[in-house]
Amino acid sequence: MHKGDFMNRQYRHVFGTIGKRILAVLILCCFAIASDVEAASVSLLLDDDIPQAVFAAEDIRAALGARSHNVRQLRLTQLTRIVDGERIVLSLSSNKSVIDAMQSEGASPLGTLKSEGFSIRKSSKAGRTAYWVVGADAGGVMYGGLELAEIIRVNGLDGIKEADQNPYMAMRGTKFNIPLDVRTPSYTDLCDAGQNNIAEMWSFGFWKDYIDNLARYRYNYISLWNLHPFPSLVKVPDYPDVALDDVKRSTVKWQENYNLSARGFDSPEIVSNVEILKKMTIEEKIEFWRKVMRYAKDRNIDFYVVTWNIFDYGTEGKYGITDDINNETTIDYFRKSVRQMFLTYPDLAGIGLTTGENMPKASFRQKEDWAFKTYAQGLLDAAKAQPGRKFTFIHRQHQTGAKDIARKFKPLIDHKDIEFIFSFKYAKAHVYSSTKQPYHPGFVKDIQEEGNLKTIWTLRNDDVYHFRWGAPDFVREFIKNIPYDVSRGFYLGSDQYIWGREFMSTEPETPRQIEIVKHWYHWMIWGRLGYDPNLGNERFIDIIRQRYPNTSGRDLFDAWQHASMVYPLTTGFHWGSLDFQWYIEACKSRPGPAQTPSGFHDVNRFITLGPHKGTDNISIPDYVAAVTEGKPLSGTTPIEVSGRIHSHADKALAILDRLNHGGDKELRLTLGDIRAMAYMGKYYAHKIRGATELALFRETRKKEHQNAAIEELTSAAEFWRLYTSTALSQYKNPLWMNRVGYCDWQELYKKVLNDIKTAGGSLSDF
Repeated sequence: MHKGDFMNRQYRHVFGTIGKRILAVLILCCFAIASDVEAASVSLLLDDDIPQAVFAAEDIRAALGARSHNVRQLRLTQLTRIVDGERIVLSLSSNKSVIDAMQSEGASPLGTLKSEGFSIRKSSKAGRTAYWVVGADAGGVMYGGLELAEIIRVNGLDGIKEADQNPYMAMRGTKFNIPLDVRTPSYTDLCDAGQNNIAEMWSFGFWKDYIDNLARYRYNYISLWNLHPFPSLVKVPDYPDVALDDVKRSTVKWQENYNLSARGFDSPEIVSNVEILKKMTIEEKIEFWRKVMRYAKDRNIDFYVVTWNIFDYGTEGKYGITDDINNETTIDYFRKSVRQMFLTYPDLAGIGLTTGENMPKASFRQKEDWAFKTYAQGLLDAAKAQPGRKFTFIHRQHQTGAKDIARKFKPLIDHKDIEFIFSFKYAKAHVYSSTKQPYHPGFVKDIQEEGNLKTIWTLRNDDVYHFRWGAPDFVREFIKNIPYDVSRGFYLGSDQYIWGREFMSTEPETPRQIEIVKHWYHWMIWGRLGYDPNLGNERFIDIIRQRYPNTSGRDLFDAWQHASMVYPLTTGFHWGSLDFQWYIEACKSRPGPAQTPSGFHDVNRFITLGPHKGTDNISIPDYVAAVTEGKPLSGTTPIEVSGRIHSHADKALAILDRLNHGGDKELRLTLGDIRAMAYMGKYYAHKIRGATELALFRETRKKEHQNAAIEELTSAAEFWRLYTSTALSQYKNPLWMNRVGYCDWQELYKKVLNDIKTAGGSLSDF
């Protein structure tokens, strides 16, 4: 066969799906020594001009080294000089020598690849076993290399199987509320997580660690969210005095609660009492972020900047800039700031905005007119200045209508170099509530009618901050239920917490871990299942087994998943849709939604607050009415919800009793987190049952229901004590949060006990 025919036959379908993309190839060739495969030598060949290949090669080399392979690193040009022994080859070109080698080794045809996709193939010839990884592009070869490294790490060379993988969700990102400076705050700055992480945002070491781990978890973008980031990131030619030197933090004694719409973050008390965390000129800041974005690009990760509007933090009224929607100077400043962002940062992939947060009394039309005059025109200016560059524009569908947005922004939608995508808050503030969400059908219909537009989904985790969470079955089902046809992808993150460097541990590492390393399993699950929702639990078990070799990987997987299900089962029944309306780890919200002065959700609130509409849970009032009136029930009763939570918590606790950390600190802390989540589940299971019995007593006046309520709420208090004592052994207390204020487990215990009194019980035993 002619070599060109081989290329056409094997690879035409690859190029047919990705256009004129570069063929990415990684090859692992192993000399098959049946008696001692693990001790074989391996030559690692790669095109070291391709940073994604270099990154994957580092993980492969480490995995082989852990399996006692001797690894030699060589350049790709030396491929033909190696005639026997093990070979790993990484390439990002249709190099003739690579194609010849693949053909001569008899590699089987490849699968159809999309961008970021890869195929793994296995061949044998002349005593050699060869493993080939072909990627559609730089991202594909990196993911293929990381996949290969992981398989070698958990199961060795014998574990490598042929496979074809393409990303399920094209965009898999993080929502990062970034605390740049007291003068340019995010929505989340006024809390412990914000104040502890301002300096970290200007540390390249932090971003290197963050980006490397996101790449391994299969995320491909980071969205930085800030109220008004421009003064900290760019120097706008017509408004040069707005640019801010240095990084500052306020030293004020903070109030517990601030405005939920982020107004007043620049009060004189806050901005007049500051300390300099880092001396930097605006030029040095720009160079810093260029370096961070370039590093991310080399890991197949893009950066986006997303804002809320209209905020003028950091401008100090210079040039007459205000937050008035009718201020023409403000409009001009924002337009030129958006343009300058793209001219300043060649690796910035896109920009996004929210309208409505600080546009009081403005109509939909006024909001979108302002957004178009500023952000859209600024982007069009940048596209005109840099023809051929590709840009992404993200418009949140929030406090405005999708149809209004689509019609106003048609010039961007029609622009050949601009991708316009929506953003929609898919599960309100709580992804950990139900695998089925009911809020999007009208939005989906609207964007399909306006030209079959696409969206990325906001997945808000305003639930899990302290404990290491992990339930792959829940995440897999959740992702598969997202409407696929209109999806570009998702981003996962919080508004009540900043996923920077952890600050709560009573046994910190030095330096303290970044949050996504501490919560590695949590973040990995979403990234990996976003890329491939069919990834099975056996792989997760293998990863756990390899990370914690001195315990049962399967038992740990099961205990972890059971305990983690406490979150969606509880929040799916007790549904406060927004972050300030419910925080499960403290049983708390702002006072208004809780209907208590402290914000604690007492037994009365558990009776009155209804369930999530994506579940079939029956509310306590509806259940009581049906029972007392003898009507049939359809759905999951509060008693059954309580039983399900009990079941998961009890299974987790039973497994924990037979697991031993063996001196492994990380495993010990992980087991402690799992135990804390299980005890939290026992608390909520008893509380839900107690609230149901109390409601039945109030309706029927039957003493047995009151006795049952007191017994259940007493048990709930006992488990709150176990929950908090377990948590306090690992975490500082209290935690100040920007949505629900101070979360003090010890102080809240008094509120927990008061539920017993509310039911008519005595506290003599406490």
